[in-house]
Amino acid sequence: MRIDRRRLLGLIGTGSVWPAGARAQGRVAFDHGVASGDPHPDSLLIWTRVTTGGTPAVPIAWRLWAEDGLEPERSGAAEASGDRDFTVKVIVDRLSPGRTYRYAFEAGPARSPEGTARTLPIGPTPEAVLAVVSCQKFEAGYFNAHRAIARLKRLDVVIHLGDYIYEYRAETPSGDESVAASPVVQRTPDPPHSLVTLADYRRRHAQYKTDPDLQAAHARAAFICVWDDHEIANDAWTDGAENHDPETEGGFAARRAAALRAYLEWMPIREPAGRLDAAAINRTFDFGDLARLAMLETRLTARDRALNYQRDLDDPTAEAVAGLEARRLDPERALMGPAQIGWLADAMGVSRAQGQAWQLIGSQVLMARVKGPDITRLASPARVEGLLAGLPPARRALAEEAIALFQLDVPFNLDAWDGYPAERERVYAALKAVGVSPVVLSGDSHAFWASDLIDAAGEMRGVELGTTSITSPSTGDALGGAPLGSVIVRTSDDVRFCNQNHKGFLLLIVRPEAIEARMEAVATVAAPDDGVRTLARWRISREPDGGLSHGRVRF
Repeated sequence: MRIDRRRLLGLIGTGSVWPAGARAQGRVAFDHGVASGDPHPDSLLIWTRVTTGGTPAVPIAWRLWAEDGLEPERSGAAEASGDRDFTVKVIVDRLSPGRTYRYAFEAGPARSPEGTARTLPIGPTPEAVLAVVSCQKFEAGYFNAHRAIARLKRLDVVIHLGDYIYEYRAETPSGDESVAASPVVQRTPDPPHSLVTLADYRRRHAQYKTDPDLQAAHARAAFICVWDDHEIANDAWTDGAENHDPETEGGFAARRAAALRAYLEWMPIREPAGRLDAAAINRTFDFGDLARLAMLETRLTARDRALNYQRDLDDPTAEAVAGLEARRLDPERALMGPAQIGWLADAMGVSRAQGQAWQLIGSQVLMARVKGPDITRLASPARVEGLLAGLPPARRALAEEAIALFQLDVPFNLDAWDGYPAERERVYAALKAVGVSPVVLSGDSHAFWASDLIDAAGEMRGVELGTTSITSPSTGDALGGAPLGSVIVRTSDDVRFCNQNHKGFLLLIVRPEAIEARMEAVATVAAPDDGVRTLARWRISREPDGGLSHGRVRF
């Protein structure tokens, strides 16, 4: 029986399903919406944040219903306090697997919006629908991709691969904190300065959670999240970040601790328990007999400092590049570290042994080999000059440097797995040892990708699908919309598809026989808009020998 939603909300509004003892004093509101995350077969994490008028602590009541239920199945009380910035997390247990639930919160006369979330299934599972997102720079545009996700008819979870917030200060007209162009939008980051303190990171998280489309996506389905670098600072590694200055911003350890504390307060993620390092958020999720998803942590637990062409290559000569290449190939360079590689191999091996059809890996950064696109191989000097002519002087200078550099056959992005090739080979070897060919889901690049994962011996180890950004500008945007993606495909043997010119999300329909990947592109991020279209479809299937094949589906 379908329940009349207006009738249910009316009951909530009169307080008839809420205990009188849960009422708080003073003005309170749920300005930041609700969210859920990290679903298990028997439990869900639900989240909210209470805006108060200065009250030191606020009692909260929460309720959870079956999708069409009138009487709550589970209920309880919690407290929002200043110690956690008035955020509230509740793990609701004793739930049924593969079932959709509704939930809401109350604080005094204030009622939260209602959210829905689905527990993970157990046993035979014919289908799972996953939205994959990353990189949502608030001031770069409107979160229209989240609006589209919130309106999907079927959705099990949203996988967020990082850069949920950005730590940058408000950009100056020269754009000195980003080489990429942003649409002209009336969105300014709060606080306007770079994030350093706990108060800074809390304010930025709070601003993001006021976005109505992001709120709608969170209310639509549970999120499975990991951070990347911008939740802390650009190009972060274990002991520092590219844009962290100890002389003016203090020790990196304090900044990192502040960023992670705010993240764990504001995000619907189960907090690490019984671990020495709060950054160890790698974890797995099982979708019945259909798939296991392993989420990696590749920023803070083991990563060595990324190499950087501008910092580490004073002169792009063949001799200088050879020296940089020797450093890149150093077998000691780490991205995940041996403990996490062993954990990943064990998790994927167990998945294969228990007969799950698919092994999925959530990676913050691209794993495939991507060569720097040497445009001079494909375009005449006059055509290259024509592309450069329309760029502002600062971007033209950067583009000219990149063109000269990429003629020397170097990788496109040293902050991705290409900057850690020995570590990548260790991961491939570990997965090969347990007989797994995974589908890797990647973010960070602000572009759509489909690639073969080829090891150093030339063997295919898996398939990678990269999602574009929600709003964050790409290298292609910085080049004025030049067809950079097609150049990358033509110059990188492992890349099958790359689109640098659209924002949106990746939608996966996972079935036992195949995975369908839809690259969903929004019409614009320059204004709130409902337009979205499928830019490309990709189909991944299993070969008789256990390997993978994939190809673009024409439609």
